[in-house]
Amino acid sequence: MLGQIASVRRGPGIDRTTELCGPCPDALIPPPAAAGSNLALNKPIEASSAVQDFVAANANDDRTGTYWESNGYPSTLTVKLGADADVEAVVIKLSPDQAWAARTQGLQILGRAQSATDFGSMKDRADYDFSPTGNQNTVTIPVSGRYADVQLKFFSNTGAPGAQVAEIQVVGTAAPNPDLTVSELTWSPASPSESDDVTVNAMVRNTGTAPAAATTVDVSIGGVVAGSAPVGALAAGASATVRVDVGKRPMGTYSVSAVVDPTDTVGEQDNSNNSRTAESELVVAQSPGPDLEVLGITSTPANPAVGASVGFTVSVHNRGTTAVNSSTVTRLLVESATLNGTTGAVPAGGTVTVPISGSWTAKSGGANLTATADATDVVEETNENNNVFSRAIVVGRGAAVPYTEYEAEKADYRGTLLTSDKKRTFGHTNFATESSGRRSVRLDSTGEYVEVTSTVPSNSIVVRNSVPDASGGGGAEATISLYVDDTFVRKLTLSSKHSWLYGDTDSPEGLTNTPGGDARRLFDESNALLGETYPAGTKFRLQRDAGDSASFYVIDLVDLEQVAPPAAQPAGCTSITDYGAVPNDGIDDTDAIQRAVTADQNGDIGCVWIPPGQWRQEQKILTDDPLNRGQYNQVGIRDVTIRGAGMWHSQLYTLTPPQDAGGINHPHEGNFGFDIDDNTKISDIAIFGSGTIRGGDGNAEGGVGLNGRFGKDTKITNVWLEHANVGVWVGRDYDNIPDLWGPGDGVEFTGMRIRDTYADGINFANGTHSSTVFNSSFRNTGDDSLAVWSSKYVKNPSVDVGHDNHFRNNTIQLPWRANGIAVYGGYGNTIENNIVSDTMNYPGIMLATDHDPLPFSGQTLIANNELYRTGGAFWGEAQEFGAITLFAAGQDIPGVTIRDTDIHDSTYDGIQFKSGGGSVPGAQISNVRIDNSVNGSGILAHGGARGSATLTDVTITGSADGDVVVEPGSQFVINGSAVKASAKK
Repeated sequence: MLGQIASVRRGPGIDRTTELCGPCPDALIPPPAAAGSNLALNKPIEASSAVQDFVAANANDDRTGTYWESNGYPSTLTVKLGADADVEAVVIKLSPDQAWAARTQGLQILGRAQSATDFGSMKDRADYDFSPTGNQNTVTIPVSGRYADVQLKFFSNTGAPGAQVAEIQVVGTAAPNPDLTVSELTWSPASPSESDDVTVNAMVRNTGTAPAAATTVDVSIGGVVAGSAPVGALAAGASATVRVDVGKRPMGTYSVSAVVDPTDTVGEQDNSNNSRTAESELVVAQSPGPDLEVLGITSTPANPAVGASVGFTVSVHNRGTTAVNSSTVTRLLVESATLNGTTGAVPAGGTVTVPISGSWTAKSGGANLTATADATDVVEETNENNNVFSRAIVVGRGAAVPYTEYEAEKADYRGTLLTSDKKRTFGHTNFATESSGRRSVRLDSTGEYVEVTSTVPSNSIVVRNSVPDASGGGGAEATISLYVDDTFVRKLTLSSKHSWLYGDTDSPEGLTNTPGGDARRLFDESNALLGETYPAGTKFRLQRDAGDSASFYVIDLVDLEQVAPPAAQPAGCTSITDYGAVPNDGIDDTDAIQRAVTADQNGDIGCVWIPPGQWRQEQKILTDDPLNRGQYNQVGIRDVTIRGAGMWHSQLYTLTPPQDAGGINHPHEGNFGFDIDDNTKISDIAIFGSGTIRGGDGNAEGGVGLNGRFGKDTKITNVWLEHANVGVWVGRDYDNIPDLWGPGDGVEFTGMRIRDTYADGINFANGTHSSTVFNSSFRNTGDDSLAVWSSKYVKNPSVDVGHDNHFRNNTIQLPWRANGIAVYGGYGNTIENNIVSDTMNYPGIMLATDHDPLPFSGQTLIANNELYRTGGAFWGEAQEFGAITLFAAGQDIPGVTIRDTDIHDSTYDGIQFKSGGGSVPGAQISNVRIDNSVNGSGILAHGGARGSATLTDVTITGSADGDVVVEPGSQFVINGSAVKASAKK
């Protein structure tokens, strides 16, 4: 095990004297010898609540030194056996250690058959005595019946404030059930070329003792599901060959795998044996003929300024076996502009550079570039699906994201337009406030829709949406119908599992998943690859059809993107499949991933390759801690390179909420992603967590995607993180493990896509310095999307200061709590070329000395940023924050420069100075434009503010409460003045 040691917390010792029998409950009457085995060991287990680290997984890990404890009563502990079993007894254990005093627990045992929806009583409520000297803290309760899930429901415990179970054992034997396996995989033709349609033949066998109902088989090629086919009902012992068409494949070598009953609709004796990977690989040969593809797009200048005229060339390659001798059109789309070039003859295996006629005027934020070879289809190619290539160009402000975003309210729609109130009130189940642009479209009736027309070729879709929560909380799923150019294509599955939090946002750890009162965090996102490329001008319609069952749908925006094909396995990299990982089978691949990473760290392999596919990960990847320093392992990986085939293709996911995972990871840090200590490179993957809350409901946690010390030269590129508590937390407290102290130094993040978190996006803490987040996008974070926190939990507070960190060219949307970008202490930190929009209740950019940071010193630069609809009301809606707020809560904030910045449509003030004891001396504000402060001033100094600012070339227009306002009682001095836009020459 990776540094795990048993929990050593003792149960509360209570002095009491009791007779162990009188009369004895049946738990103390020695039962007849049970013929069955323990069916509960390491099976999925859930609890209604837990305290601290005493989670449900402790209760069936075969260790009496670990245990589960509930947070009050009544409370439940449910173990899922996977299929019906004939249950003979339930055994409940506490630690036999004499430090545990005797206690009595009142409980009921319930069961649920695999075909049932509700639990029924197996043993009525009774009191059971546990004594380390009397019954060795073990109670055996005889029961009978056929059940798939067994639940303990507790009502009291004389020894603790909550129920306690060190081990639950369910003794019994498997009931007659089917057991589906894939026993053989072949394909035809056996040696295909790129022009051949391939059919995979999967032999499905029912090795169980009962008939199996009809289900399906999914076949994956190279880790990606390529086709599905139905499997008819199978009698016990019967088998059937299922033909699955997987279409044409490009030249290459592919793993072939299949999984039967992929959605677990059939109750089986064993759900872990449903998949199979073929021993041999599918080898696809190249077909004779020409095949044009785009290898790259070059812009001149490479890094244009806003307003510059940009020219382009496109690199076109003929990967075919015969030459292309006729001229073809190479087309480049830049936003709505269509530019063409003429491609002459291209020899087999040759590459030509094609000049593109015309130019594009660079705009802030950049653009998507999409090039298509043989755009008019004059050449009959061996592969017509590899002609399109896309990349982004970074210009001015914001990230050059590879997708194009379409607002629902600007699309063609039939539904209800939702618009926020003037103050954009948050936290009161207000969909419009939480919408991009503060508008969205609600679909209530069959036939209502939102339809966007693409401006670029696209083969994927992301929908930011809200569907209702389940009546009891926990989320629900519903479909919506996707039409392309008026033709139905598929159903998209939308979910509210990760949205709908209830309670007071002022206390984020107090929010709950249980419905009641005001709700917030109403939106989540769904994504899908569409299987083919649709040209610019295609109409994508999201429509509520008769079978789409949610009571309402709110559509906020749609992203369309041309996703590149999966990247090939790099030379020198070893695949996680070599260590036993199987894609798309729903079985935990953590062991295989961990062993591959450990092999790379030890120098046994060159790097780790994560192929295309869905890979389940239920423990964070880290380094074995032979010293076992603490209950949880907190030693990260180092000197490791992990590469994937692309964030849309190589995806890690977890199903177990972090607080229920148990094992080696602290619940706060979660059971997914990677713990990083030094010199680690991770690129082109996605990490999807299973968090649903920040801290409420029994101190549940959402986990952290990437965390650790990070050390020197760590680089994270093109990683998609979603449904975590925190996307990335860089830094550990010095006293965590002093010998491993190594703050982030030269850490780089580029091309990040962070979505739908419950706290920060990326936080540079614990002395992180000289590090950068560049060209990345953030949406719907539950705290600061980007932050430098120069915390005091460092080795040397005079040296380990957060300094010279840079947030450049990032796009931040819709933080639902806290800031777009924040800096707490340090020096030399910069916030440059970013776009921030639609904060719910805090500033777009904030410098502050709350959270007790090390002091500010030197210069902090805020330059060339653009803010839209930022700021808001918080702390009981009594404090109103500006788009940019400088809050000297206790210490001073010297050396601030704000320049070359545009602030639009702030909810309250444009720039705001607040004090809580500190001062903001000598702030310099130049070349700043502030337009339309809806409920506030252009620049405001609060009554308690202290310090000074000098304004140079500052333009303010449309402020509700005045251009430059210094409240009575303020000691803040503003030098210079702002001018109206109409007064400028």
